Order: sequence, then C-alpha cells, then structure tokens
Amino acid sequence: MSNPYREIFKARGAIGFAAAGFVARLPIAMAPIGIVAMLSQTHGEYWLAGAVSATYALANAFVAPQVSRLVDRLGQTRIVVPTTVLSVLAFVILIAAANQHWPIWTLFVSALLAAAMPSIPAMVRARWTEIFRDRPEMNTAFAFESVADELVYVAGASLSVGLSVALFPEAGMLASTLFLAFGSLAFIAQRSTEPRVRPVSHGSRGSAIRLRPVQIITFALIFIGATFATTEVSTVAITKELGQPGAASLVIGVYALGSFVVGIIVGALRLKAPLQFQLAIAIAIIALSTLPLLVADTLPLLALAVFVSGLAISPTFITAFGLIERHVPPAMLTEGITWVSTGIGIGMALGSFAAGAAVDAFGAQNGFWVSVASGVAALTTVLLGFRSLETPDCNMAACEAAAIPAE
Repeated sequence: MSNPYREIFKARGAIGFAAAGFVARLPIAMAPIGIVAMLSQTHGEYWLAGAVSATYALANAFVAPQVSRLVDRLGQTRIVVPTTVLSVLAFVILIAAANQHWPIWTLFVSALLAAAMPSIPAMVRARWTEIFRDRPEMNTAFAFESVADELVYVAGASLSVGLSVALFPEAGMLASTLFLAFGSLAFIAQRSTEPRVRPVSHGSRGSAIRLRPVQIITFALIFIGATFATTEVSTVAITKELGQPGAASLVIGVYALGSFVVGIIVGALRLKAPLQFQLAIAIAIIALSTLPLLVADTLPLLALAVFVSGLAISPTFITAFGLIERHVPPAMLTEGITWVSTGIGIGMALGSFAAGAAVDAFGAQNGFWVSVASGVAALTTVLLGFRSLETPDCNMAACEAAAIPAE
C-alpha cells in the first residue's frame, strides 16, 4: 500500500511551499505568548502584557479575513508582501518600545499594526486545493496541515517562552519576527504553485462569512476553540493544586499528542462518509470526551482524560476545512478558510477568560465545566445546521452555483 503522504508531496512545488508555510506560520503561536513573556519581564506588569497581547490577537482576528479577501481578489503575492512588511516593521517597533521603555501607547499602536499579518495557513491550504481540487488527495493534504497546525501551537509557544526566559526578554518576539519575514519571503518566492486569481462571479460577491456553511462552521469552531483553551487553563490550575505545577506542560503535550496521532491516521484513510456526518461525529466525540475531565482528580487520570479529549481535534479540523473547500466558491476560498481559523482563535480567547473566571470562583476542577458547555454548544450548532452543510457530489462549478449567501 502506497504512503498517501508521500503521494501528495510528489506534486511539483509541494515540499517547498509546505515547508516555507510551516516556518511562516510559527508566529501565530509565538507572537501572543511572546508579547506576554517579553512585557512581563521588561515592565513587570502582567495586566499590561496581557492587554497588549489581547489587542494584537483580537485585531488580527478582525483584520485577517479582510486581508484574505483581498488575497482572493488580487492574488497572494500582491497582498502578502505589503502586509508582511507592515507586520514585521510593527513587531520591530514593539520590540524596541519594550526594550527602550517607550510610552505605553506605542506598545498598543505597534500591536495593532502588527495585526496585519496575513493568514499563512489559509494560503497554504489554498495551494493544496489548487493542486488536488475534487481529488481524494485533498483529505490527506488537509490532514497534514491540521497536524502541522498542532505542531506550530505546541512547538511555537514553547519556543517563544523558552527563548525569552533563557536568553533575554525580547528573544522570543525577535525569533517570531524573523520566522515571519523569512518564511513569508520563501513562501511567496514560489510563484509556480500560487493559485490563479479567479473572476468574481455572482455567487462569490461580498464576503465569505455571508455563506451559511461558513457561518455554521465558524460558530461551531468558536466553541471548539473554547474547549482547547479551557483544557489548558484548567490543567495548569489542577496541576498547581496537586502540588506539581511543572507537570502542566507534560499534560498539555499529551493533549496535542492524541490529536497528532489521530490526524496522521485519518489523513491516510479514504473515508466514504459525507463530510458533514464526519464533522458531527468528531464534534460529538469531543463533547463526550469532556465529561471524564470533571472527575480527573489525580495526575495520571488527568493525563489520560486530556489525551482522550484531544483525539478528535484533528479530525474536526480536517472535515471543517474540507467542508469549506466544498461550499465556498474558489474566488472566496482563502477568506472562507481564514474565517474558520479566526473562529478558533476567538474561541480560545473567550475560553481562557471563562475558564479562568470559573477556576477563580469554583475551583480548578470546575473549570472543565466550560469545556462541557462548549462541547455541547458546538455539537448543537452543527446538528441544527446539518442540512446546510450537506455536500452533494458536484464539480466546483456546480458547487459554486449552489453557494447561496445567507439572507
């Protein structure tokens, strides 16, 4: 039996843009935590560090879909170059402002400008779609990207904090900025795999968020993102309560490991079930797997429960992005993917806040009730919108004609 991952990388240019895209997306995980690590050391105030990091994250969540919409209209190179230059310069100013103790407002302004950073994961997936549209290799390519996202979030955050602590406060942000600059340059330099700009048709006018499937999937993944953040926050609180705070990173790593392994397996399979059914099953597993977390009151039980709760993450991402590819016209694909990614980020921000409040008010173990509620809400969202997510067999021209904006 042939290795499906080897097959997708036989495509001309695939290795190059995938490798460059991995490096260029590291700042997604490195920048938010890097800002906190940097400012908490240079200014000694966690509220300021958190506020500047939140300013960047929320601004990027709003700006990224707009940038991706321009990418769909004008092409990756024409948009990624200026937005990356702006983001890199803004990060450099932020680093300098922290190091030189410039006025506080310069921290917030530079964080806002840095939010122009384009969505590299969306553009990488757009390139895979250009190569494998309507072919079974698409599932494998999206599975690989979901696994790559997992590695980015695990390795990126750890690297950013580790550099800041081991070297100097700005080290994590400096590395993140260099990865963004050189990774994006290497990505854009590969013009042969850049998706062609498609003319805007009647079905692809306006924003991708006006399409019902995009609304449903984005809303569902806001809740899924909340389960991620809640698991991390509650894990840190419980391990501290158990007198083993250093075990938190190990347990969170086990969480990502479960998703990583299953994602690799799912990408190698040729599942025949409709994508909307696969998504509902994956989210149902996530919702059910939050329940054991409520009774995991020892470190071994916590690690086991967290591992199980991470098993369906990659399958959820794979099917969600696959549904976007099927429902969104090609002229809106990058924006559609970015909206889903943005939903995950928003959910993580809201989940962190809700879990933190629950832990403070009711204790570490009860923080997992936010995960339970989020899982139920995500599943309910998908089930209510199930018919809108149906993906009849059709070519992209027919699917584009069927893409109806929400009223």
